[in-house]
Amino acid sequence: MKRVITVLLLHFSVSAANAQANYDVSLISKDLLPYASAVIRDQSVYTEVKDGATFYRIKTAVTVLNKNGDDIAHIVVFYDKSNIIKNIKGTVYNEFGKLSRKFGEKDFEDESAVNNFSLYEDSRVKHFIPSIGSYPYTIEYEYELKSKQTLNIRDWKPNPQNGLAVEKSTYTFACRPDFSIRYKEINMPAKVGIGSTKDGLKTYTWQLNNLKAIRSEPYSPIAETYLSTVKITPRDFVYGGINGSFTNWDELGRWSYDKLLANRQTLPPETIQYIKTLTAGITDTKLKAKKIYEYMQNKTHYISIQVGIGGYQPFLASEVDRLNYGDCKGLVNYTRALLKAADIDSWYCVVDAGSMKASMLPDFASMNQFNHVILCLPLKNDTTFLECTSQKIPFGFLSDFTDDRTVLACTPEGGRVMHTPKYTATQNLQNRKANFTIAADGELSGDMTTIYKGTQYDNPEALIGEPLTEQVKTLQKMYANISNLAVEKLELKQDKKEIPVATENVVLNAYDFASKDNNKLYFSLNPVNKQRGIKDVRNRVNPVYINRGYTDEDEITYTLPAGYRPDMEPLNINLKKPFGSFRVTVLINDNKLVYKRRVQIIDGNYSKDKYADLVEFYQTIADADSYNVTLVKN
Repeated sequence: MKRVITVLLLHFSVSAANAQANYDVSLISKDLLPYASAVIRDQSVYTEVKDGATFYRIKTAVTVLNKNGDDIAHIVVFYDKSNIIKNIKGTVYNEFGKLSRKFGEKDFEDESAVNNFSLYEDSRVKHFIPSIGSYPYTIEYEYELKSKQTLNIRDWKPNPQNGLAVEKSTYTFACRPDFSIRYKEINMPAKVGIGSTKDGLKTYTWQLNNLKAIRSEPYSPIAETYLSTVKITPRDFVYGGINGSFTNWDELGRWSYDKLLANRQTLPPETIQYIKTLTAGITDTKLKAKKIYEYMQNKTHYISIQVGIGGYQPFLASEVDRLNYGDCKGLVNYTRALLKAADIDSWYCVVDAGSMKASMLPDFASMNQFNHVILCLPLKNDTTFLECTSQKIPFGFLSDFTDDRTVLACTPEGGRVMHTPKYTATQNLQNRKANFTIAADGELSGDMTTIYKGTQYDNPEALIGEPLTEQVKTLQKMYANISNLAVEKLELKQDKKEIPVATENVVLNAYDFASKDNNKLYFSLNPVNKQRGIKDVRNRVNPVYINRGYTDEDEITYTLPAGYRPDMEPLNINLKKPFGSFRVTVLINDNKLVYKRRVQIIDGNYSKDKYADLVEFYQTIADADSYNVTLVKN
């Protein structure tokens, strides 16, 4: 008890001293102002592991320079039944460092923080936005957090986003000398200092001073690759009352399999028998798995649940079977159980999900690098991954949510690092063909067929299952450049292959599509798929990163009104770059005008010097896409 009191007194004596800090904005070094929307004036993060729990004491003072920095001043603290907030309070100062107001926990909004792929399904959030009305201002706040586990230790991110400069930020991790940890420094200009307290605790301390803001640059890699982070993970830990130990991905996967997944796949005898009957006569293992997967999709739906050990243990398969719902963990575990009833092996895989491809660190195993669970079928020469939370997604298709990234499969033999399928630029295809007729009064009529493949399969998803009135509203947004769009007929078809295909057939018309003036008609050559230019950034720092490739092909045949001919310059562009290609042509034959356009973007990393080429490339496409045709009378 004496040791704890000493640490607390030391911490709060430092806090009391810091409370007298002068936050006059004029004291910020001018060297820190370029690209900065906010400046961390002083931050102290103290983390201590003791008695099977992790304690955090955080104090931060941040000066907001302009409206773009308001999000940085937005205090957001997540909590749940295993993570408890204490003593949250703060103070707001004006630009001269004078006190404007104080705030406490009663001023915070308290809301559910559940989303449809989070592992922390009981999570809530307290948040507070200071309402100032003038810039600059400074907000100083502090709080304590107790986490009833020692498995997940929060990362330290002194500059967690672009546009944030740091005057001073300090992170200290304290523990008993026999509490072994691993740590990883990512983009850290300062190295760790290892010491001890007078109470015998071992300390690891990092301090950053005068860290300049990083400018936001389009087409940059994910922020974690260039912002500063310290990651810490224990060797031995306690989580949900269960002890564990790991130093690598193999051992972490083994612990997850043995402690989190064991004995949770029991199904009622009648369900097992139903699965055997359902798959009777199917000899191909993959087709049998597909039948079971589609049964699971039709039977269940996603819902947020929190049971078991922290946020990591799945719902019992028997309960999902009874209730017909589950979260990502529960639905994956349930699908594993159904497959097992048909003697099909599968692996529970944890992954960092999201449209931006994010992979776990190959050389640093830790539990907090994931937010979702998928399933792997380790079929011979045909490894197949399954997304179990969607009732619509095709068997074997991951879409852009978990594609092309490393995952950890939890197997009986231990953790296995795997890579999910990559959908290439050629596979991610949108192919559109339209036959339009323009009348002498400017009305457009015709039909259009669009085929969506790969990750573009989801493009028309908002249309599926909706009444026609809602579908028409969606189409009017999708094709907003066709003014006065009216839909006469719509047909949608989905072919749920592993590289799925969606087909959209539309019969349409639009009055006043072509504007009329002085016996001339004017209309947009490409009203269905326009590209915008991108921002030019001089003296770029980051490499160019294109997250996902795709191919768009458009062909529109216009039948022109009798007695009119096009008055236009030839349009024939053919660009090829390392990151993509663009081709557009116009062919005029009698009263028909045929427009063809093809854009292909190749994902990958490119030198920062290529960004100027990328800007020019997209501007060329944007200029061509804005081309207007003039029809004149013969």
